[in-house]
Amino acid sequence: MSRIMKKVAFKTLGCRLNLYETDALASQFTKGSYELVDFNADADVYVINTCTVTNQSDQKSRQVINLTERLNPDALTVVTGCMATNYKQQLTENKNIDYVVDNDHKTSLLSIVDAHFKGEIALPDSFEKDVFNYAPADETFHTRSFIKIQDGCDNFCTFCIVPKVRGRAISRTPQDIFDNIKQVVEFGYKEIVLTGVNIGRYTHGDHNFEKLVEEILEIPGDFRVRISSIEPDGYSESFFRLFQHPKLTPHMHICLQSGSEDVLLRMRRMYTAKEFLHIASKLRSDYPDFNLTTDIIAGFPGESKEDFQQTVDLMEKIGFGHVHTFKYSIRKGTRAERMEGHVPEKLKTERSRIVRQKADKSKLAYRQSFIGKTQTILVETIDKDGYAKGYGEHYLPVLVKQTGLSRNSFYRVTIINVMVSDEPVLEGVIDGN
Repeated sequence: MSRIMKKVAFKTLGCRLNLYETDALASQFTKGSYELVDFNADADVYVINTCTVTNQSDQKSRQVINLTERLNPDALTVVTGCMATNYKQQLTENKNIDYVVDNDHKTSLLSIVDAHFKGEIALPDSFEKDVFNYAPADETFHTRSFIKIQDGCDNFCTFCIVPKVRGRAISRTPQDIFDNIKQVVEFGYKEIVLTGVNIGRYTHGDHNFEKLVEEILEIPGDFRVRISSIEPDGYSESFFRLFQHPKLTPHMHICLQSGSEDVLLRMRRMYTAKEFLHIASKLRSDYPDFNLTTDIIAGFPGESKEDFQQTVDLMEKIGFGHVHTFKYSIRKGTRAERMEGHVPEKLKTERSRIVRQKADKSKLAYRQSFIGKTQTILVETIDKDGYAKGYGEHYLPVLVKQTGLSRNSFYRVTIINVMVSDEPVLEGVIDGN
């Protein structure tokens, strides 16, 4: 009689690096004779890959952890990720959590769960530490394949706990990255997303980030490359020439955080607002439709009315395609926690509302500028009407109201409209139709 497969469910919070690691872990579990089920379904194992970058992230992570007790109180609950590293002792004392696996031991998660079900003592800290030991995932939760090239950070921004929960910067070997990409292209993936904590600071032997990307673009195959979130330092202007390559998508999420020179200095960012504007101007000069997206923190300690206005002014000058807006959140143990001039919560909320309002206006204007232009979309989903939805090379959502298109396939479309709802979506028609 065959053994009944145990069911495992995953929930991911936070960044694309977490998404990559969840994809790899889920693939390992399915190859290890586990059945992958939706997180809201009845499962034998619930794995929560947490985020702790803000107080809101902690709150969401705790809500998901508590949910597993209602879904199946007898299931094994495993908490991993950045919150598991930041609040390891506190989470270990939570009776509803069976295992707390920090980032250093996340790659051993399948071994830990297997050991548990064999009746063995599974102590997460006794397993090998390796932040890169993830096998290429042949099946993931996405049509895009995330490729981890780097982990950790040495910048030590005053508001950030990433160096604490992800450790110091470390880069994966170029050959491992190339092999990983070749493998997932063989699996059939057509979009590769390079991810890490501070990927612009990638360095391994004689490879910096620019050389790494340049060689990735020369790997044979029908796929395109996208760069995930990156800091505005650590690479030179010569890097931008790579966007002439047809495989490199014209989109970068470059983290601004503030348009005030004084605030950036207090944040201990490694660039100035003037330098950021120069980067944006250079990209838009060379590639007029380039999609530049960013992060902004509202209400950093000491942020004056004038500081905030400088951020708004810079936003309007650049015209971002999208802005992730965060209210400043105190992280225990950071230098910003001890700073004077903490902004009242009500004022932080109002400033973040203004940023979102300006960002939404900018996003709509940017997307409307594509009417009459073309995009190569990679179809991700087919809706109930049989219509295809995917993303163009500029990372803009496109809906094609035509049946018969295939998931995970490229199509060249002409944009005819922008449908405005909670999220403005471009409407396209297949070229030649």
